[in-house]
Formats: sequence, C-alpha cells, structure tokens
Amino acid sequence: MTQLAFIFPGQGSQRVGMGAELARTYPVADAVFQEADAALGRALRQLCFEGPETDLKQTENTQLAILVCSVATLRVLETFGIAPNVVAGHSLGEYAALVAAGVLDFSDALRLVQARASYMAEAGDTQQGTMAAILGMETEQLQHLCDTVDGVVNIANYNCPGQLVISGEVAAVNRVVSLAKAEIGERRCRLLPVSGAFHSPLMAPAQQKFGAVLDSVTLRSPKVGIVMNVTGRFATDVDDIRQLLFQQITQPVQWEKTLKTIEESGPTHFIEVGPGKVLSGLVKRTLPESGAMNVEDVKTLLVVADEYGDDK
Repeated sequence: MTQLAFIFPGQGSQRVGMGAELARTYPVADAVFQEADAALGRALRQLCFEGPETDLKQTENTQLAILVCSVATLRVLETFGIAPNVVAGHSLGEYAALVAAGVLDFSDALRLVQARASYMAEAGDTQQGTMAAILGMETEQLQHLCDTVDGVVNIANYNCPGQLVISGEVAAVNRVVSLAKAEIGERRCRLLPVSGAFHSPLMAPAQQKFGAVLDSVTLRSPKVGIVMNVTGRFATDVDDIRQLLFQQITQPVQWEKTLKTIEESGPTHFIEVGPGKVLSGLVKRTLPESGAMNVEDVKTLLVVADEYGDDK
C-alpha cells in the first residue's frame, strides 16, 4: 500500500475561481463552503469563486479562503477513499493539515484562522514590514547578511534548497536585498507583495492577541502523523501542538526540514491539497526522488483518484 503525505498550501496560492468547479461537481465540497459562510456570516464562497482579486488578496480574506478551499478539496478526496498517512501545511496551511489529522474541528479552524488573519493584517498595518525571496544563496550566507544590517530582519521561510524568504522592517529587508543582489545577481532577489512581515518578530502583537483565541479551542490527539512548521518535526502532544501554533506566527517556517522528515518516516508520494501547485514544486526541488501531485479542480482530482483511489 502506497504511503501518502497530504500537504496544504499557504497564503499566496489563492486565485479567483478556486474551489468553484469542485463545489459544483461534489456536494461534499459545496457543503464546506456553505458551512463556512454560515459560520462567518459572510459570502466567502462568492469571493473565492468570483473575486474580485483585489479583495481576495487581502490577508483577512486570503487566509480564510485558502483554508476553506483546502478543506473542501480534502473532503472530496475522502469520498474517493484517499487518505494520508502524514500531513503538513505551509504556514496558514497548517490549519487545514490539523483538520485533516483530526486535531481541529473545521468550525474551530475557521475561528482560529479568522482571528489569526485579522491580527496579522492589523500588525502589518502598524509595523510596516515586508518580505523578500532570495534564490540560490546558502542559508549561512544569507543569515550573515541579516546579522550585519541594522533593524529587524530574519529568514522567515526555509522553503527548499536555494529558496529562502526574509522578513522584517522595510529598510532592513531592502538593505539585505541590496547586499544579496551584489553577491548573487538582481534577478535572484525580489520583494514579495505581502501586507506585513510574517514569521518575524514584527508579528509579536498579533501573536499575543491570537494566544487567547488559541487557548479557547479544543485540540485532540492527531489520528495521523503531523509535522509542524516551527520544528520540522512530528508533534503528538496537544499542548505541544498548541504552543507550536502560537510560536508559528513569529517563527520561521521550516518547510525543507518538514519534507525531509516526512520522507524519512515513509511516504514518498505527496499530494498538495488546495489551490495551486507551489508546494508540489518545492517537493520536487527538495526530494527529487519523490512524487508530487496537486488537487485543485476536477481534472487534477481525477488524475489523483486514478492513481490512489479506492480501486487501487
């Protein structure tokens, strides 16, 4: 029996129209959008399906939209008898992973992500931070640049070999980008269109507010293995999971380590559950011997179902 890892995308994977085809085709997916709209008291499904893109890109909307689309896709996969042995999610995607692992009810995931997104957007407005992708630079080399500039700047995402993201104060990030360009070339460094310095100390105000909401939610022991962002390691204790979710807002995403931990535990087949195929690309760069497929619409679903469905 093939061991599968489900991986769930984070902010940046959104697109207008996401989830619409699955919701039209599969009632179980449509029910997830209906539940979200009822719980949130807003037309999130309409925003996912029709946009406008400017509204969909706002942090307060993006995080909820991607969570709902990912869980809707997960529910459809379940009807085909496709289930994971291990799960993980990139930043925001960790919440969909927790739903998949049975740690969080979907309703509680909605509550947490609504609060998380709101507090992060608020911190972004007041702290004036930014992020930048740096390609083709060694971790130690980039860390040295961060250490040499004035102001707050740190490595926020360890995405895959040769792909790092920095986060922090605008001036400090710009200075590191300038230094990095001198070493590796202008085309390998780019500022990201984000509303704040996510996964940096500038998110501390959001983290503190989020802690109270996080403490109010019930977590259960995972039914399948889950690898967490902050450590890139498995977590089984609910108190540990709660603490890691709290830390995640200001701590780096250890995605390369996460993928390697999953592979070492057995699964070499990855399914990206939700909009886009960013994470599938990171799997191929990090674990070239492993397979990665994505599910975001009927076409990609049927390809995965043909490979891993009930009759296999």
